[in-house]
Amino acid sequence: MTSDVRIIAAALAAAACVPSCAYGEAGEPHHSVSTDAFASTDADGTDVYRAGVNLDLRYHSDEQLFGVRYEQAWYKPLSRRTRTRERAFIRYADKGAGWSWTAQVGTDGSTVIGSANIHNEAPLRKEYFVERDLVETPRGVDEGIYYTFVGAAIDVPVDQRNGLTLVGGVQEFTGKNVRLHARLNFTHSLKSEWGLSLQLRSRYYHSTHPGEFDYYSPTYYVQVLPALQMRRYSGGWRYMIAAGLGVQRDSGSGWTQSRFATAEITSPSDRKGWFVKASMQYTNTPLRLGIYDYGQLSVALGNRF
Repeated sequence: MTSDVRIIAAALAAAACVPSCAYGEAGEPHHSVSTDAFASTDADGTDVYRAGVNLDLRYHSDEQLFGVRYEQAWYKPLSRRTRTRERAFIRYADKGAGWSWTAQVGTDGSTVIGSANIHNEAPLRKEYFVERDLVETPRGVDEGIYYTFVGAAIDVPVDQRNGLTLVGGVQEFTGKNVRLHARLNFTHSLKSEWGLSLQLRSRYYHSTHPGEFDYYSPTYYVQVLPALQMRRYSGGWRYMIAAGLGVQRDSGSGWTQSRFATAEITSPSDRKGWFVKASMQYTNTPLRLGIYDYGQLSVALGNRF
């Protein structure tokens, strides 16, 4: 275990001695422990695996918690040798005065990594976020190439069945490259009782120093993707499935087909507090030699007590 991770782990152990406090809404908070696994692969044979353990010392809901996380990551870029990293985080979420905020901040032994966001609950919903992590390529893992993404989003309700989401962000990479992001999503409710909606997802980004390292970085990228999404609740279970087919292009290729699919399932806690979550996702990206496919899967098992 690296020295920075040891420092974080010591701080987390000290935090475990802090007594629980009531949040004042629905009684005393509980505790929660969970474990999760993540796997992704792409057309180049780059595999990423992560396994983590979360211990929430104060748990009231997913929006109100304080805890810690330890994670082991394995990177195998381009079917080459596997690199490993240890990662440790402090987790925190709370809400008040119409705003909710979450953060997971820690280290991989080399630098600060993690994410944080804050959003309000108004009809004109606003969200501000920041994320910092490793670029998962051979040079990214070996040379310590990171990105920091800062942005904001706003939900604009048009009427009862239609809405817009606008997102803008700046993503800075180790080196000179800065990527400017813009996204516009339109959502139309087809059948509210089914949770069925039609979405038009569009995004664009521009890189100031394209091709600086070995991660995918064209001068510009644009995507327009119509998609169908269904979100249902039954017996405490939550289900979501979405799929889309559209077009995309970048500065090095013409228009090509864009595909997207995702599914999620979350169980309620049983009488003993156990719950399970699972999700999967597929996307693709255009390259000069063809389509670049990417898939990921994550599964989590936990207990609230």
